[in-house]
Parts: sequence; C-alpha cells; structure tokens
Amino acid sequence: MVKIVGIAGSLRPDSYSYQALMQAVQRVQALGAEVEILDLRKMNLPFCDGGEEYPDYPDVEKLRAAVKQADGIILATPEYHGSVSGVLKNALDLMSFEQLSGKVAGLISVLGGQSNSNALNDLRIIMRWVHGWVIPEQIAVGQAWKAFGQEGKLLDEKLAQRFDQFAQSLVENTIKLRG
Repeated sequence: MVKIVGIAGSLRPDSYSYQALMQAVQRVQALGAEVEILDLRKMNLPFCDGGEEYPDYPDVEKLRAAVKQADGIILATPEYHGSVSGVLKNALDLMSFEQLSGKVAGLISVLGGQSNSNALNDLRIIMRWVHGWVIPEQIAVGQAWKAFGQEGKLLDEKLAQRFDQFAQSLVENTIKLRG
C-alpha cells in the first residue's frame, strides 16, 4: 500500500487546519494507506535561508526524510492574508526536488470567512514548481469555526463526502503514479 505524510501549516493549539488534516488522514487510513503526521507545532524548524544544511536543527532532516520516503502528501493550511501560512511555506522551502518531486499531493485550506481557492492555488503552484502531482480534488473549509464539532467531527454531510472523495482520489492516484 501507499505511504502518505500529512502536514498542517498552523501552530495554533486548537488548529482547524489540523482538524481538517485529521479528517483526511482518517479516511486515507481507512482505505489502507499508511500515514505519518508531521506536526509542525512540535518541530523545531529554522527559517529557510536557502541553504542545504541545517546541522543545529535535526527536525529539518526528519521532515526531509519523512517526505522523501512517502509516496504522497496531504498539505492543510489556514489561509492568512489570502495565501498559504508562513509556517507551511517555510517547511516546504526547507525541502527541494529531492523530497517533493513526483509526490502526489492533496491540498486543504481552512478559512475563517467564506471559502475560496487562494491558498489552494498557491499550493498548486508551489507543488508544480517542485514537480509534484496535485490531485484535482481539493477542499476549502470556509467558516471553519462552524465546520467542526466535538473532537473535530465534521458537522456538514456534504463536506464529509468531499473529504471521502478527496481521500479516494489521493490513494487511487498515488497508486497509479507509484506503479
């Protein structure tokens, strides 16, 4: 089966991005994929300075190794000022073609206001630039404060169905491209 790495680009303790990531992860696991979550809230990553070596930051190597060994990746980001969060962009900048090229990516954005595709479009550009393959299904969770209930459960059945389709597409396309 396939191995997927999940990364949420928020540092907030009760992050809606992390809750959305977990919704996707549960569904991908139910389809038989192995999943590793890299929790940026618990990792010590420096600001990317364009260098290749970060000897004082072992979590950089942990990030790079996990993504390099994975077949696919789920990226979940809050939308800040109309784009990807700085923490997720920094994590992606700490990697290169060696880790990201050929990876199948599923993209999720979480917004406080109305749903849109700004952060998702920016993530598509980033992943295309490093030769990743982004699945057509993407999820933008608008008004996130109303989307999740107790323990991160989705309250909207249509949104839950979109997460199902997202997971199915990610696993199927990862198998196709890996094969």
